[in-house]
Amino acid sequence: MNYILSELGWIKKGLKGWLVTEQGLAMGAEQGEDNRSGIPYVRWPEKITRNRALKDNVDNMKGVDKPKTDTDKMDSFRHKFEATHRTTDGHFVRSKAEMLIDNWLYMAEIVHAYERKLPIEEEMYCDFYIPTGKVYIEFWGYENDAKYQARKQEKLAIYQKYNFNLIELTDKDVLNLDDILPRLLLRFGVQAY
Repeated sequence: MNYILSELGWIKKGLKGWLVTEQGLAMGAEQGEDNRSGIPYVRWPEKITRNRALKDNVDNMKGVDKPKTDTDKMDSFRHKFEATHRTTDGHFVRSKAEMLIDNWLYMAEIVHAYERKLPIEEEMYCDFYIPTGKVYIEFWGYENDAKYQARKQEKLAIYQKYNFNLIELTDKDVLNLDDILPRLLLRFGVQAY
């Protein structure tokens, strides 16, 4: 269970034991320490068992199929832009730029997920997620589309609200991934080379 809570960004592994994060504190967690060994642990309020993000994550780990929701059905972006570009590691992504980013991460041997749901109550997916540094990567590709820009601002507000580690990439950045990504990832403790 601690690994699921860590994946959500609510705790992090200490030298020994587990340490609560800022996000965990916001969820009502309390830091504790074993009296004899000094090993840290985290206590959780009972309300955590009703948290949707936690339930979804546990269901994903168990392989439970989630019924389609109205949000899923109305997600015109995913229907309009089908994931047809196959990456080196086998992911299917929606654009050539995302394919280049995914391939770069794979070749740099950085474990990553594509279109990972954020561990929040709101229904939002990142373009890429790197569990090592709890880093989210967003590629902003449609700079001249008003609806896209509005959605971009909504997403940025959510990243800021939860204080998530975010890397933003544009078309210009994708042309220089070798120069840009290692530096940006290093800020969050992820080493590329």
